[in-house]
Amino acid sequence: MADYHPPDVNRRADTRGVDRSGRAEEHRPHAPSQPEASAAGQASRPKAGGKRHSFNPRQSYAALDLGTNNCRLLIARPSGQDFTVIDAFSRVVRLGEGLANSGRLSDAAMDRTLGALEVCAEKLRKRNVHLARSVATEACRRAANGPRFIDRVKRETGIVLDVISAQEEARLAVLGCHVLLEVNEGPAIIFDIGGGSTELVLIEPDRKVPRILDWLSVPWGVVSLTDTVRHMSEGDRHARYREMRRIVERAFAPFAARIAPRMSGAEDIQLLGTSGTVTTLASLHLELPHYDRRAVDGLIVPSASMRRISTDLSGMSIEERGELPCIGRDRADLVVAGCAILESILDIWPAERLGVADRGIREGILRSLMAADFAADRATRRG
Repeated sequence: MADYHPPDVNRRADTRGVDRSGRAEEHRPHAPSQPEASAAGQASRPKAGGKRHSFNPRQSYAALDLGTNNCRLLIARPSGQDFTVIDAFSRVVRLGEGLANSGRLSDAAMDRTLGALEVCAEKLRKRNVHLARSVATEACRRAANGPRFIDRVKRETGIVLDVISAQEEARLAVLGCHVLLEVNEGPAIIFDIGGGSTELVLIEPDRKVPRILDWLSVPWGVVSLTDTVRHMSEGDRHARYREMRRIVERAFAPFAARIAPRMSGAEDIQLLGTSGTVTTLASLHLELPHYDRRAVDGLIVPSASMRRISTDLSGMSIEERGELPCIGRDRADLVVAGCAILESILDIWPAERLGVADRGIREGILRSLMAADFAADRATRRG
């Protein structure tokens, strides 16, 4: 079978959000083309000559991430150098279900997603959010009817979704989780296995803002990769898994060639993953009876253990996977694609240990919003 290439597979890199030195700047790179409607909770800036903007640490900020598989919301307040979450929401919506083959968002997927976004809009109203940013990623980037869906979301919920580039998605993921990297001099890769795409970012670690050396986004996530091999018999599980690995390895090949010299002479390369795949596999590694973010976020797992679990899962039936703690029916048919992507990442960046992050884009958005608001207030006071 020939590889299926979505319409934007050859998209050029977008350099927004990365300064000339390659640093993942900790600020909001651009505003949505239209102001967020009041129902979505984003406050507009005062007009010239109006009341001076004032940063208030008790104000709440919100980050909404609409992915190919999940809809996630975080609402938080600043707390010292960090923030405290005051409300959260997450729901599997499978917005990109069938997109890999049809090129469109289905009516059922859009209806499911709108139901989740209505819940988010209500939370934003109740929490009286001062500033929010709502982003959409690969499914809305690729779908022919993505723009119409964005318009419908605004009309029915008041939420203005900002369809971000693949590079902006990678930058926000780095900002959201890089603090979990171990302190050493070795180069690191942070990766995000999503529903419709996977981002890999090679960075030079820094405890404040890491320097991005190279990055890659491929149109293969747990939903798009699963849909692409769905024609293959479920009975031949090993063949399906091999085909997944082949597709992903081919997509990773140019990046693998570029980063290979970075491993030469490096004493300790690092790897940090943020996605449902790595948090699920980490839960299985710990043999948790149910998912526990406190046990998983920041965990360091031997890569060999993650490979073993991936191999075991790829040989199970959907029913068998669905009975496992921390997988369940929602992830039973998708987790194997995540395993194939993870193993391919371990092939090109064979770190002995894998860091696990239950944080990412939403946290990156929150840090950007708060940092930008604080900087604006400081500039106003100086002026």
